[in-house]
Amino acid sequence: MTMLCTGGPWNQPTRLRINCAVWGRLVQFLKQLGIHPDWQFVDVYGMEPELLSMVPRPVCAVLLLFPITEKYETFRTEEEERIKAKGQDVKSSVYFMKQTINNACGTIGLIHAIANNRDKMNFETNSSLKKFLEDSLSMTPEERAKYLETYEAPSIDEKVDLHFIALVNVGGHLYELDGRKPFPINHGETSDDSFLEDAIEVCKKFMERDPEELRFNAIALSAA
Repeated sequence: MTMLCTGGPWNQPTRLRINCAVWGRLVQFLKQLGIHPDWQFVDVYGMEPELLSMVPRPVCAVLLLFPITEKYETFRTEEEERIKAKGQDVKSSVYFMKQTINNACGTIGLIHAIANNRDKMNFETNSSLKKFLEDSLSMTPEERAKYLETYEAPSIDEKVDLHFIALVNVGGHLYELDGRKPFPINHGETSDDSFLEDAIEVCKKFMERDPEELRFNAIALSAA
């Protein structure tokens, strides 16, 4: 199982356009991992209702690519401290893993998206991702990270300041899954019908924290 982590800019803050290289690599990645084309990655062009209506439904996950900036790192630290102090509800059925491999955030985002929707996916018999998920299902987030290290590792020669996270619906709650964080982030209730709009609201918060930045991408994993 090869690793993936790459990125490209959005042209405008409210016009969300994915870099073609990112989209193409994600499509190819699904094929390489042995997943039937029942689900596809689709470009999210913008946050306005008319643009969201162009995304095929249902949507089972959203991948967000964003820049790691000083503002974001400050927020991440404050968010972690706040949740540790106040606590949060996270369902035991949420599949979450830590990131210990440099430049593998795309791979981990994809694993998070597929793993939390594995009941919807059709895998090839010899799918490497299917085997990884079956083997790691009972592991801790740290053990899953260690197990991923036994697979083919990515190149770590190039410094990357863009990062992938996954947004998923598990048991009617919207979770942000980021291997750099110590735990999933529960963003509240959602539903199959409202998931895309709810996930985009979370994406908006990322953009609002860095209003000068344009390097944001959103991709939906939707029914083909």
